[in-house]
Amino acid sequence: MQRSTSYIILFAAAVCLVCAVFVSGSAVALKDKQEANKVLDRQKKVLTVAGLLDEGSAATPAEIGDLFKANIKSRIVDLASGAYDDETDASTYDQLKATKDPETSQNAPKNKAGIPRVPNKALVYQYVSGEQLKSYILPIEGKGLWSTLYGFIALDRDCNTIKGITFYQHGETPGLGGEVDNPRWKGLWSGKFAFANGQWDAPAIEVIKGIAEPGHPHQIDGLSGATITGRGVSYLVKFWLGKEGFGAYLNKMRGGKS
Repeated sequence: MQRSTSYIILFAAAVCLVCAVFVSGSAVALKDKQEANKVLDRQKKVLTVAGLLDEGSAATPAEIGDLFKANIKSRIVDLASGAYDDETDASTYDQLKATKDPETSQNAPKNKAGIPRVPNKALVYQYVSGEQLKSYILPIEGKGLWSTLYGFIALDRDCNTIKGITFYQHGETPGLGGEVDNPRWKGLWSGKFAFANGQWDAPAIEVIKGIAEPGHPHQIDGLSGATITGRGVSYLVKFWLGKEGFGAYLNKMRGGKS
């Protein structure tokens, strides 16, 4: 039976409305679960970069939560002074939201990492075993080829030796720039030095094009077919370890030596 044009339009509109209500309702109903999964994923990444959890571990959410609570301390840092801000609740602080708010962030100076704004305060993590601090875990972000990469870098107590690096969100091409997720490539960072000869204001770590010189303390193998992504990782790491990022904080943790 042939239907009129108005009937077809109304029917299509009704179907769209029902689908929209269903999708919206699902999004609202699942919001809390999605947020919980985001928190869990970041906890897992922090534990992994700290060396407390193996890549691809099948640990349960409860196990991850317990491991995080037992070994990781969350702190808020004032980036300008490098001092801890214990007045701000680290458990509820949203650094991404703070970065977008002009009242809690500032324009970043021109930089190759493609970072437009920097929060006044940042959320950092400490891996603590018993009474001993093992490493500092810092959030990092910056532009790759197709996306902004968000992740963490872990530094030893000397604030120079790199313990690990990981990314929890990006949109780089699988098999090319997406190789930033490859455990083999991430493993190349462990034991490298972020700075050279005490030059704390100028991070020396760098992802080069091609293969790093054997034993070179600051070079990381490039990503095959993804030169721009590799360069972006270099830029973002240098930005956040430099004076515009965590420079003042790292200097304090070294005991004020500069």
